Amino acid sequence: MVLEKIDVVTFLEHSEDIPVVDVRSPSEFSAGHIPGSINIPLFDDIERTTVGIKYKKEGRIPAILEGLKLTAPFMSFKLEQALSISKKRKLLVHCWRGGMRSEAMAWLFSLGDIKTEVLEGGYKSYRHYILESLAQKKRMIVLGGMTGSSKTQILRFLKGYGQQIIDLEGLANHKGSAFGSLGQPPQPSTEYFANLLFEELKHINQDCPFWIEDESRNIGTVFMQDKLYLNMQDSPAIILLMDTKTRLPRLLEEYAKYPVESLKASILKISKRLGGDNTKEAIHAIETGDFSKAVEIALFYYDKAYQFGLKKRSPGSIIFIEADSNDIETNAFKVLDAAQKIKWD
Repeated sequence: MVLEKIDVVTFLEHSEDIPVVDVRSPSEFSAGHIPGSINIPLFDDIERTTVGIKYKKEGRIPAILEGLKLTAPFMSFKLEQALSISKKRKLLVHCWRGGMRSEAMAWLFSLGDIKTEVLEGGYKSYRHYILESLAQKKRMIVLGGMTGSSKTQILRFLKGYGQQIIDLEGLANHKGSAFGSLGQPPQPSTEYFANLLFEELKHINQDCPFWIEDESRNIGTVFMQDKLYLNMQDSPAIILLMDTKTRLPRLLEEYAKYPVESLKASILKISKRLGGDNTKEAIHAIETGDFSKAVEIALFYYDKAYQFGLKKRSPGSIIFIEADSNDIETNAFKVLDAAQKIKWD
């Protein structure tokens, strides 16, 4: 068998049409993987540890023999999996560094007449490539505004109107505040979030700006890459100005439906910042069904934090918009009009 290794750029181009097989262990795959790839591990987590110890203590050949002993009974099953997912008998394969695991599986797949291309440098080279890509300066418009300004809904309206958007909160499975995890699936790892973000950006027309929501460095437990975050801070921003009274109904509609204990737990996440008295008052308001009061207390904290964050931006890069209603369409068109005033270098 002639092993064909390809660079990461070619690998990603081919992945548009050919299935990707990640042959790393299940825990490696779970921590982060190429979006859309399928895990057919050469070793499970315990086997990988066993072979690794054998390699360190006794060397390469004993480790290979141990690996063969562990995997031999399951080789037919792994080949059957590969045959079932291959497209026109073609697969792309990678492990961590493009070494023995991917080479061994490429050999196995060749027994089923599957043409296999192996990623040179493995998943490690993919990560290096995407992190470099995310760090590059991009033409983006940041949509900002205090909590409850319906920024995500406006972005989705803009997408339907033909604009390019990146939904960071959608990728992170979190709405950004202490209440942001309510009703959401589990968050991805920071590593996998970056992979998902790269996948979205890959399909963006770089000749035109795209819209992105103003976020702090972390969205729940997910953290943005430093250079990407700094690029966001340096990009032109359109900020919605909307008073508490206007924002309150949508927030109540969105969060008051959740169980009392979940809402209390969310308040407790920011109790140190709210202070003891405000925390007690917000908890009491939730327990007595006065959700408006609880939300107002939380908004007071979030509004101050957001206003502080705005001071870090260059004043000349910000366009403020007065929004006297929380109507998505009306505010979306105001945002589009404001975007026409941006002067690009």
